[in-house]
Amino acid sequence: GSSQYRKLTFLPESIGERVLPEGLHLQERPHIRGAMASSPFDAEGVATRDSDLVTDGVLQRYVLGSYSARKLGLRTTGNAGGIHNLLVSSDAGARTLPELLRIMGEGFFVTELMGQGVNGLTGDYSRGASGFWVKGGELAYPVHEVTIAGNLKPMLRGIRAIGSDIEPHGAIRVGSVLIDEVTVAGN
Repeated sequence: GSSQYRKLTFLPESIGERVLPEGLHLQERPHIRGAMASSPFDAEGVATRDSDLVTDGVLQRYVLGSYSARKLGLRTTGNAGGIHNLLVSSDAGARTLPELLRIMGEGFFVTELMGQGVNGLTGDYSRGASGFWVKGGELAYPVHEVTIAGNLKPMLRGIRAIGSDIEPHGAIRVGSVLIDEVTVAGN
């Protein structure tokens, strides 16, 4: 919300626009029993509720506390203090990691990101990375001390598949993400 009213986002006034590929969904589920980010109220005491942020790739709403909602002429979404259990899903279903590697064929499987390199205004993305090079859908050899770079708009729209390897101990529940293209630089 604050990025929207300050006009400091690479997705300005994007409600109703496609920000992800068709078939991808982002849902907030703040009442999952025992989940780390579950909460009946946000940081301002506003009741939380289930809602869809992105449906079939189209942005449905922003994440707003009371102040940013007022600045935008909207209503709070019960998100002061952040998101509550964000679930990422695909109509195509979740794929196992070996399936994602087979779909990739050849490319870079990132296992670790380093540093800060995301410009929220332009969407430019550049981070240090380590992982494995994939050939023929199989892990071929380790890769370290490289940089991956791109722009978030095409990266998000280029999501091809979502993995089933979800780590359930955080506020965002998503498996590995297979995207079409990033630039890899290094030795």
